[in-house]
Amino acid sequence: MAELRKDIVTGRWVIIATARGKRPTDFSPDVKENKGKQNCPFCEGNEAMTPPEITALRPSGGRKDSPGWKVRVVPNKYPALGIDFPLTKKGVGIFDQMTGFGAHEVIIESTEHDKATEDLSIEQIREVITVCQDRIQDLHQDTRFRYCLLFKNEGPQAGASLSHPHLQLIATPVTPIRVKEKLIGAEAYYKQRERCVFCDVIALEKETGARIVYENEYFVSICPFASRFPFEMCILPKHHELNFHESRIHTQEMAECIKVTLQKLDKALNRPQYNYLVHTAPNLFARRGYWHTIHEDYHWHIEIIPRLTKVAGFEWGTGFYINPTSPEEAAKYLREAEVTG
Repeated sequence: MAELRKDIVTGRWVIIATARGKRPTDFSPDVKENKGKQNCPFCEGNEAMTPPEITALRPSGGRKDSPGWKVRVVPNKYPALGIDFPLTKKGVGIFDQMTGFGAHEVIIESTEHDKATEDLSIEQIREVITVCQDRIQDLHQDTRFRYCLLFKNEGPQAGASLSHPHLQLIATPVTPIRVKEKLIGAEAYYKQRERCVFCDVIALEKETGARIVYENEYFVSICPFASRFPFEMCILPKHHELNFHESRIHTQEMAECIKVTLQKLDKALNRPQYNYLVHTAPNLFARRGYWHTIHEDYHWHIEIIPRLTKVAGFEWGTGFYINPTSPEEAAKYLREAEVTG
């Protein structure tokens, strides 16, 4: 029997249609692209193939744009937005327009070409997290930026053109609509109950346990109650935190939760392609006081979306998502996947 489920944060309705028959073992990923080390611009020794680096983690020092790094950040060679554009806005008839101002950076997670994020050590993932946090903090100094989205495309179906492990960071002069929906939903929940909706979700999920995939002392990964996609997951800090880039105390536990969660996804579904997105608060300095209760109502989190099904006409036309696998079934399957950690 199908179910309609309402996302408590955004108000979006989702159809859970288990009768449509997709089971964990029915999904099989496509092969991802791999250009090989010699032609990969992200491999150590090929630094000249990328734009000049913005920053890098170099434990032994060393010259910029040379080997000897562990994590490296470079501008995207084909940026969606450009930092060299002036930020100007104008009207075109009844329409609003602004220049393509923004920042688009690539965070190269490792020198190891064939290692996926989940194959890196917890310490390596922790170092990547710290570099990403530093980059967001730095970009937030520019008050023209309203939002920074950190995301990963794993595999061609997820939008990746290179297989070498990397993330992307895009800073925009506007707050994206999907982020706004979450901000508005969280604010409305807080006004009604004077509690953070994400903290309430964590408390409920810990009480029932049915949708928990993995947890440690400070972080938990769950399959959301109103999951839009099969095996969709969300990683949240257990303690209330507004910003990803300010979550500095327990980065080791954050890295562990990311690694184990992705390992379970790999083991359960034979290395599917996926996207993960870090949803954090907007740049408050840009619009001070705009979100009046945001420090109390919003809670940063990571969404992990395996690319197992396609969004088709009904979804695009209605905003509904048809999910053939219940989050309870998905969480159980993932939870039981044995990984080394």
